Amino acid sequence: MSLRKYATISVPTEVKRVLEEAKGGDEWGEFLLNLYAEAKRLRGEEAFQRLASTLTEEDLKTILESAKDFRERLSFR
Repeated sequence: MSLRKYATISVPTEVKRVLEEAKGGDEWGEFLLNLYAEAKRLRGEEAFQRLASTLTEEDLKTILESAKDFRERLSFR
């Protein structure tokens, strides 16, 4: 990744030490973007799991049927 502009982010020394250890040889920009993407993915996964745990078998069946109907109608266009 090629980033042209740089900024300084002040963090406690211990935080920087831990992050430097985790990033290894990666560039800071790439490391932080990957860290953000992973955190975002995990939050989405957790939200999905919470939602899925609130649905009944009947809800899941209805959702699957609705999605199948939608895909079928979309493919006819």
